[in-house]
Amino acid sequence: MAETLVVVSKVKKMVKEAGYRTGGDYIDGLSGKISEIVRASIEKIKVDGKKKTLGAEDL
Repeated sequence: MAETLVVVSKVKKMVKEAGYRTGGDYIDGLSGKISEIVRASIEKIKVDGKKKTLGAEDL
């Protein structure tokens, strides 16, 4: 299992409030997706080379 990059209780609460449950692998999968997004953002600004701060425009 990789590092969890989400607040598990908040994700589960959101899903529960919608009337659903989270499967055992959902949090790991979600953290994996977030990791991919963050890495892509880092690569995007690395190529540009003009800034060191990620912003919403880098998603």
